[in-house]
Amino acid sequence: MKTDETLVMILAGGEGKRLFPLTRDRAKPAVPFGGRYRIIDFVLNNFVNSGYFKIKILTQYKSDSLNKHITRGWNLSSSINQYVDLVPAQMRTNASWYKGTADAVFQNLNIILDEAPKYVCVFGGDHVYKMDVSQMHAYHKEMNADLTISAIPVPLELASEYGIIEVDENWRLSNFIEKPTIKPKTIPGNDKMCLASMGNYIFTTDQLVSALNEDAINNNSNNDFGKNIIPQMLKENKNIFVYDFSKNEVPEMLDSEKGYWRDVGTIDAYWSANMDLISHAPELNLYSKAWPIRTYNYNDPPAKFIWEENDRVGMATNSLVSEGCVISGGSLSKCILSPQVRINSFSNISESILMENVNVGRYCEIKKAIIDKNVDIPPYTKIGVSREDDIKRGFHVTKNGITVVPKGAVL
Repeated sequence: MKTDETLVMILAGGEGKRLFPLTRDRAKPAVPFGGRYRIIDFVLNNFVNSGYFKIKILTQYKSDSLNKHITRGWNLSSSINQYVDLVPAQMRTNASWYKGTADAVFQNLNIILDEAPKYVCVFGGDHVYKMDVSQMHAYHKEMNADLTISAIPVPLELASEYGIIEVDENWRLSNFIEKPTIKPKTIPGNDKMCLASMGNYIFTTDQLVSALNEDAINNNSNNDFGKNIIPQMLKENKNIFVYDFSKNEVPEMLDSEKGYWRDVGTIDAYWSANMDLISHAPELNLYSKAWPIRTYNYNDPPAKFIWEENDRVGMATNSLVSEGCVISGGSLSKCILSPQVRINSFSNISESILMENVNVGRYCEIKKAIIDKNVDIPPYTKIGVSREDDIKRGFHVTKNGITVVPKGAVL
């Protein structure tokens, strides 16, 4: 597979409104995940581990946090033409921000023309999964496709939550329906499952350029790949095929990992995906040496657990604890801690996510909560214990009872 003939464009300008308040000060792809990672790290690792090293990240919304993370943590070798470049919205074609996903690529068409790749991968930067992209690329070539869309099988009853793809018996695209209100066509050979678009595309370059130019002059277009580009290419009878992500495998993949893909677009989904990581046999294994998950490396000392006297014991069970954390006489159960978190004596934290530089005072009780960075929690504070009390204090509480304390909150 010649990966040097391919340019990767990652869409990372999403506002992430459903993840508010975690996206109050950062773009969705920059939201911390799994203690020491950012959401965008997963798609970047998918490409780098698959052998793709020409990567452009298209940013827009509140991008400072994302910019810092990429600049500090993702330096490839430019001397051999390997790069992860940040591309801010430059208003090259008009004086407006990106109107949609297709417009984001169209406004940076000059990059594609300058690089002159044979293929262009357009992937989202806000999902959590492992994928050997070269397998999808090989399928694209095998089918002589103009466009290949990756899709994941989902139960028929969940179809209304996704952009649904319908295919014929050869897995050629026959229809694309955004969040259907009626029962869609099922997968060939499986009448209980349908195909949900993952928002990941591989284009043959000339077809992408042609489609974007045509879309740009259509005043009625939303300039979106799902809503406009794909339906128009389908109307023009282009060779559009669908790749079954459930068949994708990476080295040393566990059986439980096959087909794992999470859209962490809501607080409840984000919390649940984080909790996936702490099980005995997680659906997403962070510890594989054959498929490493790289990120920015913090220069902090190892996590420390101190005190062991009577009921004052620093301990953690079924948890991920990042570097620089100090568990000083408090206890954790089913928690994920980012770097530089301190838990003080006699506090009990369960099923919670604590981000960087959170300090929990003595005798606190925290359940099913997400504490964003730079929060100092006073002694005897209770969070996630009473929904009514949390709402009165101005915290966001989801329908599933997850309490979110925003970045820098003063309690």
